Amino acid sequence: MVDVEQLLTRLYGDEGRQDPYPTYAGLHALGPITALPPRPEHRAIAAVAVGYDLVGAVLRDPEWYKQPPPGWAEQEILRTFQTSMMFVNPPDHGRMRHVFAGTFTPRRLGALEPVILRVADELLDAMADAGAGGTDFVADFAYPLPARVMAEFIGIPEADLSWYRERVDRIDEFLDVAGKTPQRLAAANTAGAELRAFYADLLAHRRRSPGTDLISGLVEAVDAGGIELTEDELISNLIVLFNASFVTTVYMFSNGLPLLLAHPEVAAALPGDPELTAGAVDEILRLEAPVHFLARAAPRDAVLGGVPIARDQNVLLVIAAANRDPARFPDPGRFDPRRSGPPSLAFGIGLHYCLGAAVSRLEGRLALPRLLSRFPRLRIEERPTYSGSLFLRGIDKLLVHTGGEERP
Repeated sequence: MVDVEQLLTRLYGDEGRQDPYPTYAGLHALGPITALPPRPEHRAIAAVAVGYDLVGAVLRDPEWYKQPPPGWAEQEILRTFQTSMMFVNPPDHGRMRHVFAGTFTPRRLGALEPVILRVADELLDAMADAGAGGTDFVADFAYPLPARVMAEFIGIPEADLSWYRERVDRIDEFLDVAGKTPQRLAAANTAGAELRAFYADLLAHRRRSPGTDLISGLVEAVDAGGIELTEDELISNLIVLFNASFVTTVYMFSNGLPLLLAHPEVAAALPGDPELTAGAVDEILRLEAPVHFLARAAPRDAVLGGVPIARDQNVLLVIAAANRDPARFPDPGRFDPRRSGPPSLAFGIGLHYCLGAAVSRLEGRLALPRLLSRFPRLRIEERPTYSGSLFLRGIDKLLVHTGGEERP
């Protein structure tokens, strides 16, 4: 039988990065969790967990914590992470999350619906104007839709989005489990510093000319002493919130379109069937989760699924593999938008459940039927190439042929 080290070596190779799912199936064959041999190269990770129930239990347990990397205070991007709610532990996590949780209310989500529909229609009009020829679905739809929606929601000028994306890409490259090189760290540090300066200027502008966006409301609350958040923490959270709220949605669209087009009966039925659309979005997120890995450290010596974990050792939680656990999802590789069973772990669960999950799902439920209704003959022109990241996995370029618009 192939051992865990061989499987991880395969995963880190080019073939594994393009299609990690055979490797995940191999990890499932070893059990819900597998210990790593005590070698220097494994010093940060004690075990790899792929079982749905086990991964979910760790994520739900607030005592299993996020361990900051060594020397984090000396690096700009790591300081940004460690002063944001996505990376900190209680009690600071609760203090920060309380501030932002109130921004994703049903009322605000309802107010986003016309924004999503307007932006989607503008992008679809542009695709139609380009004719029935080829277009890059990521550049022309999957990226600008969530980026523009979140920019309008948060208060980032649309004209700055192209500049902003370059900085996001540098940070995402560093976040990959194989991306911790000095060069990528330096690039992410520079990007973090530039984004911090960008938000400082934006906060100052909103103080002079407040609007109705999220940043204006937060500035007003901070200045009134109504929230427990320093300005540095506010900026850190805005950087991480915007990145997390749209990059995962980009990959939900780009990873999901090939799945839908491979099942034309589903694609044709989405317009006019909100229940099927909701199921399709959830199934896309289960089968092609944008985030593949999380990690948690043991609060004390523990035994997890029969594997001893020493205090402060990390367990790598492969949520993309847990979403395909055959013990919880029969025929786990099959796309079934009417599937029953437990929810996917695509947005995490428990303390650090993604705040932007509801926005991402809403964008998928509104935009995908609109896309497929407008271009019912949409087809993919060439085999998709994935980003190569083992943390944020998605299709960065997807050439499609619109096939022309539907005509009455």
